[in-house]
Amino acid sequence: MYTIKDVVKSVILVVIMFLIVSCNNMTSNTKVNKTISNEEMINNESEYKLSLDSSDFVLLSEVIPDAILEIRYYSTYNFVGDRIDGYEEPIALITKEAAKKLKEVSDELVEKGYRIKIYDAYRPQKAVTHFANWALDLKDTKMKKYFYPNLNKDVLFDQGYIDYHSGHSRGSTIDITLFDMNTEKEVDMGGTFDFFGEESHPDYKGITEEQYNNRMILRNVMVKHGFKPLATEWWHFTLADEPYSDIYFTFSNSKNSLK
Repeated sequence: MYTIKDVVKSVILVVIMFLIVSCNNMTSNTKVNKTISNEEMINNESEYKLSLDSSDFVLLSEVIPDAILEIRYYSTYNFVGDRIDGYEEPIALITKEAAKKLKEVSDELVEKGYRIKIYDAYRPQKAVTHFANWALDLKDTKMKKYFYPNLNKDVLFDQGYIDYHSGHSRGSTIDITLFDMNTEKEVDMGGTFDFFGEESHPDYKGITEEQYNNRMILRNVMVKHGFKPLATEWWHFTLADEPYSDIYFTFSNSKNSLK
């Protein structure tokens, strides 16, 4: 026979199990709501000025014919591991104003024995949205060992590596490095493009003196000709007097977008 004590224990056990299930459901609902909220933030662009007008953009290779292009987001060698939405051709588009200043940069660097190499320039908003959706999928870590080996993917938003909008979409930001015309090799910057970590900071001291000096060669010439550096990425520069400081463009990265 069951005693009153046994009945009380059973009741207590049922209550505890109910509370555990309730807490799990609350946690699950919170996660779902957070995901929905983030996706809504990606798609809710009413606070931003969006534009399909490409009339002030040019093909960078027509302004600087000797620039080397390695458009990573057209390839699969990037932190996502897939071609990114909006990159229909391996080309670099940029505003006329930024192109003019970058031509000055290129001319000076050629005199020093370098050519410029471009990883990215204009980035369609749909590409940035692709990055954000990828970051929300915590199970997709196929490129972790190459681009963020020391980070868990769930910190990429909080630490600023991924955001819902990018200055690249305003058309006057460039990701750039140097190519040595004497050695016919890319210059050693002591770190790879798009690496998520302290090593990518321009002033990072855990590299050789030569690698640090190479970063400064690029940085000094870019700043001299009107570009602002970024404190966390040695390759990233934005035209200080950018013509579209509050507009995010949405047309694809394609020659057809300029017609």
